[in-house]
Amino acid sequence: MRILRFVGRRLLQLIPVLLGVVVLTFLLVRVLPGDPIRSILGPNATEADAEAARVRFGLDQPLWKQFLDYLGGLVTGDFGTSIQSGAPVTGEMSLRLGPTLELVVIAVTIAVLLAIWLGIWSARRADRFGDHSVRIFALFGNSIPEFWLGLVLILVGYAALGWFPAPSGRVDPDAGLTPLTGADLIDALLTANGPAISSAAAHLVLPVLTLVIGVLAPLLRSVRASALEVLRSEAYAAAAAHGLPEKTLLRGYLRRATLVRLPSLAALVFGTALGSTVLVEYVFSWQGFGQWALRGLLYRDYPVVQASVLIIAFAYVLVFLIADVVHAWLDPRVKI
Repeated sequence: MRILRFVGRRLLQLIPVLLGVVVLTFLLVRVLPGDPIRSILGPNATEADAEAARVRFGLDQPLWKQFLDYLGGLVTGDFGTSIQSGAPVTGEMSLRLGPTLELVVIAVTIAVLLAIWLGIWSARRADRFGDHSVRIFALFGNSIPEFWLGLVLILVGYAALGWFPAPSGRVDPDAGLTPLTGADLIDALLTANGPAISSAAAHLVLPVLTLVIGVLAPLLRSVRASALEVLRSEAYAAAAAHGLPEKTLLRGYLRRATLVRLPSLAALVFGTALGSTVLVEYVFSWQGFGQWALRGLLYRDYPVVQASVLIIAFAYVLVFLIADVVHAWLDPRVKI
């Protein structure tokens, strides 16, 4: 019950946070230089054409009226109409969000599991060859640009070795995939489409690997530092001195105490990855949320920019709520 009450309070606090995001985003996108209508129609459009487009998208109305219309649409789940395509933003976003969430969730999950295993393994072998190797890998992952790493993986995995498909989409068009959620691998699993499963999984390997290497570095360093702190603590030394079995020390003391800091960092990494996948998506021609949001920003597409910022803010708040609940479960000292 305590956890349910805590979740309820946090969900109520979500309302003013998202309202603040809505107001700030609405105002900030309108002070950006450039005219969205001219960006879409081009320089040869007449003033009459531009005015007609402004009337169509409601941009001829006073700012307060535009905001109230936008806010009223949000209440009913209507994010507006894209200035660039003329299609409802909700429909476009539903097609783009699934592929990006699939990419980010798989990458962050793999990175968290690897960080736990490698971080604890490295801490137990501190200042030895294995530990130095893990620390060098973390430094490499923290320093290398994701777009450059993606290009290198394409050159090696596709061009040189031919192990993976060309970076030209998310699934083979001949696989006969029936779209349901927008996440191709999940759709293939739900429809039990064997060729689509293998094709979607093969297309996922290189972009997921690119994200994992970048995301793993901060998680790995945090887990290693936490594990070292536990190993050097008096409580762990006393438990070891009492002759407890190695498995008990590892599972009951080291692993649980080490993971206390991980949920908050993993939530931060997840939110950052969701908002920064655009480079990976461009490199691998992954038609996802990041590409869609960046294109909206380049064309000053107000509804698209507003919707993308709101979704990223909502994702941040939601994953941090989950992280707080997991943190409280791992550490009984935390009161929620």
